[in-house]
Amino acid sequence: MAVDRADGRTPNQRRPVACTRGILHRAHGSASWAQGDTKVIAAVYGPKAGTRKNENPEKACIEVIWKPKTGQSGKPEREYEMVLKKTLQSICLLNVHPNTTTSIVIQVVNDDGALLPCAINAACAALVDAGIPLKHLAVAICCCMAEGGHILLDPSKIEEQKVKAFVYLVFPNSMVSVLPQGSLRLGGELMEHGIITSVTHGMMAVDDYFSCLKLGRAAAAELSDLLRSSLKLKAGNDPSKAG
Repeated sequence: MAVDRADGRTPNQRRPVACTRGILHRAHGSASWAQGDTKVIAAVYGPKAGTRKNENPEKACIEVIWKPKTGQSGKPEREYEMVLKKTLQSICLLNVHPNTTTSIVIQVVNDDGALLPCAINAACAALVDAGIPLKHLAVAICCCMAEGGHILLDPSKIEEQKVKAFVYLVFPNSMVSVLPQGSLRLGGELMEHGIITSVTHGMMAVDDYFSCLKLGRAAAAELSDLLRSSLKLKAGNDPSKAG
């Protein structure tokens, strides 16, 4: 049965993506990520000497500051900061610059759905722009379960508000680790089904989750190619920031 989406996309079709690096001159690294009408700017400052309280001084510290488009930060923004911090910690080489803090500032320009995945993608591109050592990149995507039982990829804000549940999925930017081969090791760390982060809102059946996982994995592979091309293009234009 056909599924009508307001923007004419098919259920498994993502929105157009645009990534630009080096857009903020005062930051050590920066990037914008637009997916449809959702747009986020990420800025990286550091690494700076010293770590925050309760952080391990033998490793680098990652700090995430989320700035909404309007108003003050609240509970959703705190949750975004926590998920983003844990995701970035898992891909950064924290032993390279011990006892330092790298701050990632996320500025929401416009939210039209799948905001956190866009922020994760922007942050990864900004880290590369800043020359922060990474194990690998991360690629994020959102899948949702519509009322009729259909799975939709990369929902808009209106779709996000109407669906029964949605899941944010983050995959490593590796051709090996996005293959459905069960448990894989990447950089010595175990990742179930090649997933770095999975955050679910609402309730969905296990089978539906794995359907989202399958669709998200395929979309992540496409985004990986796009992200690599974008980063190589910028590196070729600016050798001083080759990542």
